[in-house]
Amino acid sequence: MSQSSVNNQLLIDRCRKGDQQAQMQVYRTYYQAMYNISVRIVKDPYEAEDVMQESFLSAFTKIDNFKGEVTFGAWLKRIVINNSIQHYRKKQKEDEISFDKVSYRVEDHEEVVTDHEFTNMKAQKVLQTMKLLKDNYRVALTLHLIEGYDYEEICEIMDISYANCRTTISRAKERLRKHLIEMAYE
Repeated sequence: MSQSSVNNQLLIDRCRKGDQQAQMQVYRTYYQAMYNISVRIVKDPYEAEDVMQESFLSAFTKIDNFKGEVTFGAWLKRIVINNSIQHYRKKQKEDEISFDKVSYRVEDHEEVVTDHEFTNMKAQKVLQTMKLLKDNYRVALTLHLIEGYDYEEICEIMDISYANCRTTISRAKERLRKHLIEMAYE
């Protein structure tokens, strides 16, 4: 067992005992990654903050259910994804979802853009374009391409059949390609 996994285990044990300093350390360690997951699903930074608070609270109150079969980060990630999807579906049912249109305008730069900056700009454009996809396409692609879940896990998370999952992801990729091509010719 590595030193970091031993430290993580000690930290989790302290959290089980209600140690607030340990909980803050866990929060600081995992917050940014979990926030990024949540904001991609709920599409609103303020709502993602709320989901994060609920997720960490849920994780700390149910920490005795953490058996160590997966890493703590993976266990927490599952809580965040489930809470984000649940929150998103609830908002969808309430018809309070705003579909913001993203303006795609690249300003001329006089300076030379490095390869890293160019790659980062392309990645940001893809992420912004994903916001234009239908909700089920966006969620499925986020889970598959960004979060790295396989089809079986996505089926379980989204509560859809395997065939439906594969079809949804395939169609989502095709729609994303079309959006990116259309934007390239604008």
